[in-house]
Amino acid sequence: MTRIDTPDIYEDIQRKLMTAAFRPGQKLKPSELQGEYGCSANTIRDVLLRLSTVGLVDFEMQRGFRARMTTPERRRDITQFRILLEQEGAILSMQKGGVAWEAGLSAAHHKLKHIETQVVRSEDGQPPMALWSDAEREFHETLISACGSPILRETYGNIYIQFRQQMVGLERDFGADYFRAIIAEHQAILNAALARDVVQCRDAIYDHLKRNLVV
Repeated sequence: MTRIDTPDIYEDIQRKLMTAAFRPGQKLKPSELQGEYGCSANTIRDVLLRLSTVGLVDFEMQRGFRARMTTPERRRDITQFRILLEQEGAILSMQKGGVAWEAGLSAAHHKLKHIETQVVRSEDGQPPMALWSDAEREFHETLISACGSPILRETYGNIYIQFRQQMVGLERDFGADYFRAIIAEHQAILNAALARDVVQCRDAIYDHLKRNLVV
């Protein structure tokens, strides 16, 4: 079996938690996961402890690790904070970002739109979850990437992965109509950002995320 480096193990388990490949509340046993990743149980335990510090995993002495449970209330709380961070990060990026930021944002959006359009055209209307999650994350993180605040970006990154876990864990049934809506929403965010329109961009971010405020 090929041994996987610890950073890759972390990224892979994180992605599975974000995309509900590990179901909410599912027990995560290092003794079982070590075989999948070709490493020691201690390595898996260290990775799960790190993931617990960013809110994706619950850990209790004597009970071990579980994927974080998803609830509408937690999703709403995380969404409110994400909106605040993303709006502020986008506004700062519009003020400070140059041509490189615009080009990066346009490229990230092009990739995301391609994936989402393919989902709409597919027979079952269901996304390739990991691919879509990575592209969506890249677009939104690029949106705030020129904000000039490493702390804001780091905090946003942690909130974003918690948001994805809550959103995907609660929804699960993504269809073509959902993707038609978010294609338009992502386009609205892009247009406002490139136009440096602070009010429109703030509103577009809120409109994109407001469905997750419902309990």
